[in-house]
This record gives sequence, C-alpha cells and structure tokens, in this order.
Amino acid sequence: MIDRVLSIFGRYAMIARYIIAGGTAALTDLVILFLATEIFHVWYLSSAVFAFTLAFIVSFIMQKFWAFRDARKEGMHGQLLTYLFVLIANMTINTYFIYFLVEHGNQHYLIAQIISGAVIALWSFFIYRKFIFKEGHRDA
Repeated sequence: MIDRVLSIFGRYAMIARYIIAGGTAALTDLVILFLATEIFHVWYLSSAVFAFTLAFIVSFIMQKFWAFRDARKEGMHGQLLTYLFVLIANMTINTYFIYFLVEHGNQHYLIAQIISGAVIALWSFFIYRKFIFKEGHRDA
C-alpha cells in the first residue's frame, strides 16, 4: 500500500522510503531513550547509546531491503560492517551533540536527540546511497 502511494512520487520515492524508514528507526530510538531514562532511570547518555543501537537494527533492515531496494544477500556482511562503522561514527557524534545541547544549550534530552537525529539523517542518506547500498546493485 505504502509503495503504491510512493510510486506517485516517482524518482522521489526512494527519499520518501528513506524518510519513513528513518522515521521508524528514530521513533524506536526516542521510545527506547524515554523508557530507559524515565522508567528505568538509566543515565540519559547510556540510554542514548542503548536506544541508538536498537534503532540501528531497525534502520539497517528497513534501509537495505525497503528504502534502497537492495535485495542482495551476497556482500551483506560487508554492508553490515560498513553500516556499523557509519553507525559508530554517528553514535559518537550523536552522543557528543546531545551532551552539548543538554549540558551547554539547556535543551531537554529528547529535543536534543531529535535535532541530532535530523542532522545525522541528512548526511547518512548520501553515504548509504553512494557507498553502502550503491545504485545499480539493487534488485527492483
């Protein structure tokens, strides 16, 4: 159903799928961050790392198979490792960015995560598309 609606957007369908997949991963991230911090009283930076890691699993699966239509199984371990490398870089940047916004910018940790996630999503799209889920290697 969603794919049918997105086909209307033609060449922008990939971007729309990327946003939906990323939004799903971001929602996973925010919910886990909130639950771990508010319900289980885990320090917000530890919660952020844990939530970001769980969101990684959701993100990889949705980005590879749905957003970028990369159905290949061969080479998937390499993609996963490259994706993990990008994740670790993003998680490091995310953690520092959240820390800076909360401790020095007086932002609520959830607002800080939303801002950080949006910035990371922008550059990640280009990395995923050009280097990890390369165009031309996708199955329809």
